[in-house]
Amino acid sequence: MIALLSGGTGGAKLARALAEALADPADLAVIANVADDVWVYGVHVSPDPDLVTYWLADLIDPRGYGIRGDSWHVMEALAAYGRDPWFRLGDRDLALCLIRTELLRAGQRKTVAQQAVADAVGVRTRVLPATDTELRTRVRAAGSWFDFQEFMVRERARGPIEAVEVEAADDAAPTREVEAALHSARLIVIGPSNPVISIGPILAVRGVRAALAARTVPAIAVSPFVGGRAVKGPTDAFCAFAGIESSARGIANAYAGLVDGIVADEPVDGLPHRVTDTRMDDRAGRARVAQAVLSLGRELGARIPPTTTRSEGAKAP
Repeated sequence: MIALLSGGTGGAKLARALAEALADPADLAVIANVADDVWVYGVHVSPDPDLVTYWLADLIDPRGYGIRGDSWHVMEALAAYGRDPWFRLGDRDLALCLIRTELLRAGQRKTVAQQAVADAVGVRTRVLPATDTELRTRVRAAGSWFDFQEFMVRERARGPIEAVEVEAADDAAPTREVEAALHSARLIVIGPSNPVISIGPILAVRGVRAALAARTVPAIAVSPFVGGRAVKGPTDAFCAFAGIESSARGIANAYAGLVDGIVADEPVDGLPHRVTDTRMDDRAGRARVAQAVLSLGRELGARIPPTTTRSEGAKAP
């Protein structure tokens, strides 16, 4: 019913809210960025799909990543043995990465391996890797190239950002599950994730941008900016590098031809919009943004049935 393009935090929060609003959380398909994936400690880590999954399962740590209440024995042991645990994974987080890795090493697709992670934590919403191909976002800063996680974690996103590329994007194709989600959706939503390094790699997958451009159903973007600034992370810096204005208008221009409306904290002349407080700091905020998306979608012609809101503490979507 709804296909949501998502990176990490912002898109993951919206995924949770939409899954709670729909009568059946399985009517939401989240198409997640995989260009941030990394092999580390012998396991395959898929940060954005996992972040979406943990939000949907109501497992997310208050820090905004990882699993709430996780222990850190493996990372502590690595440090004690003289290794550098630069990319920190909690023990339960690591266990789910081991499930994914076991399937990938057995020759299964990323889509199948990610479904196993979702099944393990009881998530019914589909979390779909944008492609089963290995993509890799690389960032050049201060004259050196870094893999994305190295830039974000080891280099602490120190700029200035000089270039961004998504390796292997020209050879990547959307999975059949992603194609089906886009073609059968009644509403397509581009979540409030970084348009350069989260949504950009999804749109770089051959055929995804074309599918959105040829859509026959409404598509809506949700702005990641509040008061002209990103809520979290390096979105401002990456948008400045890409020449994207930190405003609702900037997002509308970035997705020109791909969306029919926008949800933001400010109006956009010439584009259907819903103006609302787009902060999703709590459940009420997430529900507010989700309802704005659904309301605008219906106004634009999306055939979405009446929605519901499950109570706090209800079974995870």
